[in-house]
Amino acid sequence: MAEFTISVIFVSLLFSLSSLTVESEGNINSCDLFDGIWVYDESYPLYESSDCDFIEKQFDCSNNGRPDNFYLKYSWQPSACKLPRFHGEDFLERMRGKSIMFVGDSLSLNQWQSLTCMLHKSVPQSQYTDDRTGLLSTFTFPEYDVKVVMSRNVFLVDVVDENGGRVLKLDSIQAGQFWKQFDVLIFDSWHWWLHAGRRQPWDFIQEGNKTYKDMDRLVAYEKALKTWTNWVDSNVDPSKTKVFFQGVSPDHMDGKEWGEVRAKSCANEERPLEGHKKYPGGSHPTELVVERVLKEMSNPNLVYLLNITTFSQLRKDGHPSVYGHGGHRGMDCTHWCLPGVPDTWNQLLYAALVYQNYHYLI
Repeated sequence: MAEFTISVIFVSLLFSLSSLTVESEGNINSCDLFDGIWVYDESYPLYESSDCDFIEKQFDCSNNGRPDNFYLKYSWQPSACKLPRFHGEDFLERMRGKSIMFVGDSLSLNQWQSLTCMLHKSVPQSQYTDDRTGLLSTFTFPEYDVKVVMSRNVFLVDVVDENGGRVLKLDSIQAGQFWKQFDVLIFDSWHWWLHAGRRQPWDFIQEGNKTYKDMDRLVAYEKALKTWTNWVDSNVDPSKTKVFFQGVSPDHMDGKEWGEVRAKSCANEERPLEGHKKYPGGSHPTELVVERVLKEMSNPNLVYLLNITTFSQLRKDGHPSVYGHGGHRGMDCTHWCLPGVPDTWNQLLYAALVYQNYHYLI
């Protein structure tokens, strides 16, 4: 009888602590997680690059010789609530038997790599497999039957080799059938739309029966994004699949945008714009397109926008600069060091899945 009473008290205490934990986050269910400031935090980073021997060398700034470490010591603080600290074991338990896939370019790879490190750090004794075949990378935690997949697909719409050359088809998505098998999908696309000359991966752009040699890139991007949202509207069952769009990851190649007129790039930037809630350079025009297209969906609630743009704009210090590119000297103000900013993207992903109306899925 005494043992039963102790057990009941213990369970009640656990329930109370669990309730207190959620309550102490503030009204997170209605909180704008993307409105806030970066604050110096000695408890960061969430992991060290040495914890993940599988980390891509191009993101491993510390081992590539970056001498400063301030960029590792900042956490994101929303204005109206407390951002829950990432709990990787909880994430894996909730995702048990499920699969999550990132679809996009190297910024998707950045976030996928971050999440695999964060999860591995949380359960370091748990076995994992890391399989990379062609454009598909699959990181598996067999103990939890969880797969975290990266599918490289930089435009989301199709690029097809035809007799006349490579054709970017703004109204065609053949990969959608593959996407349907996953429980959580996180999409991203933008940076490859800017490539020109030899780096341009298409020769023509096609929409319907019309073919163009080129097109305003932002216009083409918007058309492709509408094709993608139409696919989501027609194919996603929200009771089975949760869809996220990563938002637009900014680069930092012009110091005038953040108030340092002499800065020609992100080189030697060691701290974020502390205390700022808005970026001095203003809104990113591509992010405005993303927001508009998502609002025009038949069911806008099908896609959760990880609105990373503004708070990432404040992190001019977070790029590899000369400490990326696989360790080769060169200026990279597009990708992000790991540990670093993409870890916060994944904290926000976790918070959205667990606390912000998406708990039905995991």
